[in-house]
Amino acid sequence: MPDLDPATTALLTVECQNGVVGERSALPQLAAAARDSGMLERVAALADAARGAGVQVVHAVAERRPDGLGANTNARLFRAAGKLPVRQLSGSAAVEVAAPVVVAEQDLVVRRLHGLSPMAGTDLDALLRNLGIRTLVVTGVSSNIAIPNTVFDAVNLGYRVVVPADAIAGVPASCTAEVIRNSLALVATITTSEALLARWTARAS
Repeated sequence: MPDLDPATTALLTVECQNGVVGERSALPQLAAAARDSGMLERVAALADAARGAGVQVVHAVAERRPDGLGANTNARLFRAAGKLPVRQLSGSAAVEVAAPVVVAEQDLVVRRLHGLSPMAGTDLDALLRNLGIRTLVVTGVSSNIAIPNTVFDAVNLGYRVVVPADAIAGVPASCTAEVIRNSLALVATITTSEALLARWTARAS
């Protein structure tokens, strides 16, 4: 695993928001996978440990305007999302980061109105570069779409990427293991939450 120097490392949570993984999720199967696997608790623990070690925490949230302006309509996924009973509307509870993950005062929150990845069409890349970040630890959902897109975009932009395999989730659950084995492991360092927690806790002590 890379050195994970706190000065050049950031922890990114992807779509860990009420409308995606919360109790009133628009995607109940994905929310159940995130809860039942313990993923959300591990992400919360990683965020706490990262802050203690001096690692920047960034939360990436997907949302849309009530009028839908600027949102994608060029794929089945986007069209279906617009018809769901819970919509990820800007300013609503659905786009707040879900418990037990906490947004601390020093955290950054990056919001996107379009696309499949927080690295595309947002300020995320510029913010990370301004902070001197070279390594990105990616957590959250879903291993089906947003996580692979985030990892590939980050690698294409020159970041080293670390993925704790037990801090991402997708549906079905078996999909996550297959995506990690056949795709993410080819471009990112795969580790566990336990290994990261041990490293960051040691730095904080």
